[in-house]
Amino acid sequence: MIRFSTAGESHGEALIALVSGLPAGLPVDLEFINRELWRRQQGYGRGGRMKIETDKAHILSGVRHGKTIGSPVAIEIANRDWKNWEEKLPVESGDPAKHQPVASPRPGHADLAGALKYNFSDARYVLERASARESTARVAAGGFAKLLLRYLGIEVSSHVIRVGRVELERAATWDEISAVAELKEIVLGCVDPVTEARMKEEVEHASRTGDTVGGVFEVVVHGAPAGLGTYANWDERLDGLLAWSVMSLQAVKAVEIGRGVTAAESFGSTVHDAIHYSKEETGKPTRFTREQNNAGGVEGGVSNGEDIVVRGYLKPISTLRRPLESVRFDTREATSASYERSDICVVPAAGVAAEAMVAMTIAGLAQQKFGGDSADEMKRNFLGYIEQIRSY
Repeated sequence: MIRFSTAGESHGEALIALVSGLPAGLPVDLEFINRELWRRQQGYGRGGRMKIETDKAHILSGVRHGKTIGSPVAIEIANRDWKNWEEKLPVESGDPAKHQPVASPRPGHADLAGALKYNFSDARYVLERASARESTARVAAGGFAKLLLRYLGIEVSSHVIRVGRVELERAATWDEISAVAELKEIVLGCVDPVTEARMKEEVEHASRTGDTVGGVFEVVVHGAPAGLGTYANWDERLDGLLAWSVMSLQAVKAVEIGRGVTAAESFGSTVHDAIHYSKEETGKPTRFTREQNNAGGVEGGVSNGEDIVVRGYLKPISTLRRPLESVRFDTREATSASYERSDICVVPAAGVAAEAMVAMTIAGLAQQKFGGDSADEMKRNFLGYIEQIRSY
């Protein structure tokens, strides 16, 4: 079973990702993984932290001579900002006068709930782990999942469809979406330049007013076969697993599969995807087809062979340069919320982190279905299953 976990604090020495269950013999493209980490740092509206960090994956175990060896893969991503925090967040007790407590919790963050839960006198330790900086380790782990899916011919990419009040008002093709990941400069990750320019204005407005702005990203899985997930048990349904994985990301407050939101206000005759059958053409296999993909590639908890489409709804970042009202931890007196260096808009970065989570989910289900202790064995099983579908 493919699993992963992360460790580390936002201003700690490093972030760690541990991935287990990957088959042996999978070629590892470190440049690709570092490119994924770079993509997560991009986007108009990012804060000063991104000017400090240049995230690179340092593989400690599980890869030798450019391929996985079947044992757990440990990845370290150093925090360059650590040099500014060594005395503020020492491992040992250190000098209390140099520590940097968070005196008043920020509305919308984990500060207050976490401090109450763990009996902390301030929110520093809560902030350090609850921070979206943790998603860096997820992106590194997800890079390995993407490499495994690519080995099977499955791709995962994302784009931004809304920032604040500005929304992309047309469907995007797979070629447009996948091209976003290849850009040398990522502004807001929207496939339409005119809409992206309007999105940029929305971010600029938030910046001028000391505010933050959220939005919606869309993750698409291209090339996944029918049959991933199952309707047999509630906790193995593909849509449930996807929603869980994306909702676990910091600041994501809602998840949509396909056109789930608009489907709720529509008639069934306009929502459900009619099924057709494509007869064999020269060079093309016969297959079941859909004129639309309102279901987002998932029916009854199982992938149906169409693109899997997942949208994440991201709230505005909780740390504001114009702080909201709060209360001091020590005196319980009214005050303004603490301010930590923060971003204005992170929707494109959240999309990259969501790609990692979706890739991990799909890779895990693929490994369960097709098995194999080596990448080649898994691919043989996968191709055999594809042939079974085509001859159905």
